[in-house]
Amino acid sequence: MPPASVHDDEVSATSGTPSKPTVYILDSWNPQALAHAKILFNVITPGDAGFSQWRQKATALLIRGSYLTAEDIASCPNLVAIGKHGVGIDKIDQNACSQRGIKICNTPGANARDVAELVLALAMALARDIRSITTRQMAKPVPKETCNGLTLHKKTLGIIGMGNIGRTVAGIFRGAFDAEVVAYDVFMPDDAWPHIAHDRVNDVNEVFRRADILSIHVPLTNETRDMISYKEMHMMKSDAILINAARGGIINEADLTKTLAEGHLWGAGLDCHEQEPPSKEIYGTLWENLNVISTPHIGAATTRAQTASVMAAVDNLYQYLTTN
Repeated sequence: MPPASVHDDEVSATSGTPSKPTVYILDSWNPQALAHAKILFNVITPGDAGFSQWRQKATALLIRGSYLTAEDIASCPNLVAIGKHGVGIDKIDQNACSQRGIKICNTPGANARDVAELVLALAMALARDIRSITTRQMAKPVPKETCNGLTLHKKTLGIIGMGNIGRTVAGIFRGAFDAEVVAYDVFMPDDAWPHIAHDRVNDVNEVFRRADILSIHVPLTNETRDMISYKEMHMMKSDAILINAARGGIINEADLTKTLAEGHLWGAGLDCHEQEPPSKEIYGTLWENLNVISTPHIGAATTRAQTASVMAAVDNLYQYLTTN
């Protein structure tokens, strides 16, 4: 039997006007975005009658944090499009979607500023040894003579991944610190970032060697998993700062723990971990190093970013369904 139309009925039986596309929302949703979605779609949420049949009936889904496995995709014979809140689509089986021609509409750029500001916050906190100082101060007064930090002015920022977030990070560090920027990306065109002074290199190892602050902005793929392991960390300067606000798994966490324990690298700021949210049971040994700041993937956890991303997910899905 052929898949159902994206529109449940091409024309309303009573009014003769085109009907709305139907979308099933699998996660809790921002109230403002939910109200917006109801203007554009016939919305079915987990609390609504008929939601339990989403696998059999859905032509379109909106998701936030749910996983969609190959088995999930196979169980949805009518599915044509998925709207994803956020840029990351690693929780969706992309191969299964590709084989079926199912479009994944994510929201690149919606949270770029917010993630970039967190990169700045992590870098500055690490440079000035904030975690170590405040932790020690909880036990007893800390004489300022025992404190030390790094000056970020005119330091070299290394960027791996020159997309929306990487570009925004580079702009912030150029403006705040007059930073030199060295960048690497195998996919971006040669004329990317015309408005930001930077050195585009063809060898990622050059970024490792030159960066005082290294910030990662690539997706987690088979190619990028363990992209930064013990070897790459030891290419970096002994007082370099490593930031991961992309995805857990790009940095080998066991190798990072070992490298920091050896006294190599000034510190690491991790907003992304292989286990999320991170726990003391898994990361206790890493967290014992006070030159580590670890946050539970909060790069987009701002009111502005959440609203922008979820509204974009709704609009992008609607645009795709009504123009294809």
